[in-house]
Amino acid sequence: MNDFLWWRDGIIYQIYPRSFADSNGDGLGDLAGITARLDYLAELGVDAIWLSPIYPSPDKDFGYDVSDYGDVDPRFGSLADFDVLVREAHQRGIRVILDMVLNHTSDQHPWFQESRRSRDNPKQDWYLWKDPRPEGDRGVGRPPNNWQSCFGGRAWTYVPERGQYYYHMFLPEQPDVNWRNPAVRQAMFDVFRFWLERGVDGFRLDVFNVYFKDAAYRDNPPRWGLRGFDRQQHTYDCDQPEMFPLLRELRALLDSYPERYAVGETFLATPEKAASYCGADKLHAAFNFEFTACPFRADRFLRAIQRWETAVGDRVWPTYVLSNHDLPRSATRYARGEDDARAKVVLGLLLTLRGTPFLYYGEEIGMRDIHLRRSEILDPPGRRYWPFYKGRDGCRSPMQWDDRPYAGFSASRPWLPVHPNYRQRNVLAQREDEASLLTFTRRLIALRREKVALRRGDFHLVSEARQLGLAYLRTYGEQTLLIGLNFSSRPLDLSVNSHLLPATTWQILFSSHAASTASFKAGKLHLAPDEVCILSP
Repeated sequence: MNDFLWWRDGIIYQIYPRSFADSNGDGLGDLAGITARLDYLAELGVDAIWLSPIYPSPDKDFGYDVSDYGDVDPRFGSLADFDVLVREAHQRGIRVILDMVLNHTSDQHPWFQESRRSRDNPKQDWYLWKDPRPEGDRGVGRPPNNWQSCFGGRAWTYVPERGQYYYHMFLPEQPDVNWRNPAVRQAMFDVFRFWLERGVDGFRLDVFNVYFKDAAYRDNPPRWGLRGFDRQQHTYDCDQPEMFPLLRELRALLDSYPERYAVGETFLATPEKAASYCGADKLHAAFNFEFTACPFRADRFLRAIQRWETAVGDRVWPTYVLSNHDLPRSATRYARGEDDARAKVVLGLLLTLRGTPFLYYGEEIGMRDIHLRRSEILDPPGRRYWPFYKGRDGCRSPMQWDDRPYAGFSASRPWLPVHPNYRQRNVLAQREDEASLLTFTRRLIALRREKVALRRGDFHLVSEARQLGLAYLRTYGEQTLLIGLNFSSRPLDLSVNSHLLPATTWQILFSSHAASTASFKAGKLHLAPDEVCILSP
């Protein structure tokens, strides 16, 4: 354990701060609420918490429109509250990762307020301003090119004071900054230093690979798609070569502090693209989201694993994620009703693979997405594209702590409704239940910490690519573990390549079934319905 590296060997737990724990009864989660729940997180066994944005924000995109990078939104608390959180987390061996939203700011940020005033102010080129093309309507020229906003409509908004358009990959209230400007670059690196000096251990970089856009602002080529944004190949508004020198500079800064970390949210990701941004002089890791699109089939998950393993090789440490604040929760996608058997299977997969697992708050108790009427939707894309897309509110509901009103999250009505199942599905109910998803998750995390093969070991597939089952080895030095997963609601005899396994008798080390009869004999791994099983020689 003396070579334990928290971001490589540990579990990272994402917290959506406004939905985790409310300490002052205003219906919105806050930093003091997170601090009060650190003992729970330590008991669960996580090694780091990643906080979605906590900075001051007008909340047009729920914190992803930052108006001040050097402070905490008063609704979440203060810098002093943040310092207490970091200190208390560190005392429990929990690291703190901040979400860094540096592709764009809020339109209320002082930088943009100054920039938009004129073409001759000190920050006039801190954002992406372009002259109109001729032949526009109502005396205003056409937008500079055909780029579209990810949240709908054109990605350009006209400002009469300047007689120019500014670019925004997302909402008009989220103007993209000009990373080609050395002053902007310096200001952003000062933001990193500010938080590093406060003891922050790492950063999750929001849509980092769109920091730079084509210098000539060329039109994106067309392709088939439903939305305007999807009807373009994102050749010129994404993945520009200037990112690589910037990442080397950032990595040098992080390496000047002990055990600091950066993981990137690769926009429009493929495994190959995500891996290309990682390495000894780039990011420590990047997200691959293929699991979030997999149906409940062993062969589809295996295909994603093999593609990711091929992309990262021995050069990059992989990450795995099933849920986050932008996507339907894994239990919503996979579980049947309130039955958690399938949720155990996918969490068993997540926690036994080679790579860093990311857990989303409430995933350990199988929280499901809430359902909202159209009038209740808060998320901007959900409001725009309903009923074809209902937004991201569903996966952001308050954490379900107990069966008190509002699930113990708050003493007053929360900002989003609590899921109606909270009276049965909550931390308190599952904590003492030996068959619960929480107990399963806690036990498996503890085993992962105990067994170096689960943390650091190589991945070796030992079963065929089948829809119903999956078996693989995790090996590290003399330690070998056999993991079996049954994606079927019936007993399964899974064919295993015996010549890849040591000739020995295998014992059950861990199972999702209290009275497991799992066994490995004559090249067959026998598993009970929906079983997660780990065997050791």
